[in-house]
Amino acid sequence: MGGDALRWSAYRSVPWKNGGGLTREVASGTVQAPMASAEITDGFDWRVSVADVDGEGSFSAFPGIDRVITLVEGEGMVLTVDGTPHAVGPLSPFAFSGDAATDCRLEAGAVRNVNVMTRRSRAAATVRIVTVAAARESEMACAPGETLLALAVTEGITVARPDGRETTLGRLDCVRHEGPAALTLRGDGMVAEMRITAAG
Repeated sequence: MGGDALRWSAYRSVPWKNGGGLTREVASGTVQAPMASAEITDGFDWRVSVADVDGEGSFSAFPGIDRVITLVEGEGMVLTVDGTPHAVGPLSPFAFSGDAATDCRLEAGAVRNVNVMTRRSRAAATVRIVTVAAARESEMACAPGETLLALAVTEGITVARPDGRETTLGRLDCVRHEGPAALTLRGDGMVAEMRITAAG
C-alpha cells in the first residue's frame, strides 16, 4: 500500500505528554502482532512525530515504549538517560527507552527532532539517514509486513512508487509505504528512512 505524501503543512499538532511543548504528528499505526500481550492504551503501536525543543528540561515518560530520536535542525543536545549523558549530534539517530528518566540540555539553541516511538510488546523500529545523490538513484525495499516511511530531511527529493507515480517532497514531507515493493529516490539531499515491524 502506498498513500500520497504526508505534508509538513498538514501535520497535526498535539501537546507533549508533560505539557512542555508541541509535537507535529507525521503518522501512527498498529501492527499485526501475533503475540499481542499489551493492550493499546495510547491508540498506537508506533508513532512518528516532529518536535521543536527550545528549552531545557525533562522528557515525558512513556512506559513500555522504545524511542529513536534524530536531530534534523540545530547544533546538538545532550540527553541524560537514567543518569548517563549522551551527546546527540545532527542526523545521528539515538535509541533509548521511554521508561528511562531523560533530561535534555541544549548545546547551542533550539533544535528540531524526528521521534519514532514503538510499543515494545508489539512493534520495533530502525532509523537511518540515507544520502540521495543526483548522479544515481537510491532504492528502499519494503518487506512483507513492514511499514516504510521516508521523510525528507532536505529539499530536492523525488520518490517514485512501484506503480510509477512520482512525488516531490518538501522539507520534512514524508511518504509512507506498506507491503512488499520498493521506493526509488531521486535528487540530491538526505532522507530519514524509518522501518516499523512487528515485535519479536
